[in-house]
Amino acid sequence: MRHWRRGLSWLTQAGIGVLFGFPLYWVVVTALNSPQNVYKIPPAFIPQLDFKPLTSVLQQANWTGYILNTVMISVVTVILVLITSALGGYALASLKFRGKNLILLFILGTMMIPAQAILIPQFVVISKLHLLNTYAVEIVPFAASAFGVFMFRQFFMTMPKAYWEAVTIEGGNHLFYLWRVAVPLAKPAVITTALLTFIGAWNMFQWPLIMTNNRNIQPLEVVLAHYMTFYQGNIPKMTAAVLIALLPIAVVFFIAQRHIVAGVAGRDAGIKG
Repeated sequence: MRHWRRGLSWLTQAGIGVLFGFPLYWVVVTALNSPQNVYKIPPAFIPQLDFKPLTSVLQQANWTGYILNTVMISVVTVILVLITSALGGYALASLKFRGKNLILLFILGTMMIPAQAILIPQFVVISKLHLLNTYAVEIVPFAASAFGVFMFRQFFMTMPKAYWEAVTIEGGNHLFYLWRVAVPLAKPAVITTALLTFIGAWNMFQWPLIMTNNRNIQPLEVVLAHYMTFYQGNIPKMTAAVLIALLPIAVVFFIAQRHIVAGVAGRDAGIKG
């Protein structure tokens, strides 16, 4: 019975893995396949390697510049989110003041507001601040994360008070304790928040599409949408462009997925009982 359950569990996991992994595999197959095989019925699941669509797409656009531009936007956003999340999470977890729980509910409530519902008022505000077509409009509105604040708060609440007492004996203040003790111990929260923020910033599309029209400062996803129109009907080139945009973030995710799971599950917190 135990072996039967183990086998069923393995088959279920394998099936789910194939279900989620096949689209990525098919993008790779289509991008590296010859045009004749792409339109063949039944489809060829093993490609006859043809790098012409990929090399052609690479030569027709400054993809390196677009990728570096997106990396810059994503990295700066991650740094700002980590700072604001650590400060906000620590205040809600460790400081005593009136309305703390109400503030937490308000912060979490912002996650339930559809972005499209407030897009027009945001556009008006951004326009009056003269931030349209700037890097600031792609970074500053995302410098704080309700999810990040909640993640850090949960980790900080599990930390023994003895750590804070030891710091106060040595003459340390809240900022010293936060950056020298609390944040290093909250490594899973740091990694999880950083990775999810990076992935979100990398995949950002609607906001920069509306707030910017300068191709030189737009992130990769917006540029990719323009090229989808340009390559319309040429499936190998379309999937090659998708592959270029997908590979960097896919590599980051596959390398760091263990840390994401550990952070969300609250494992490896670095605090021993």
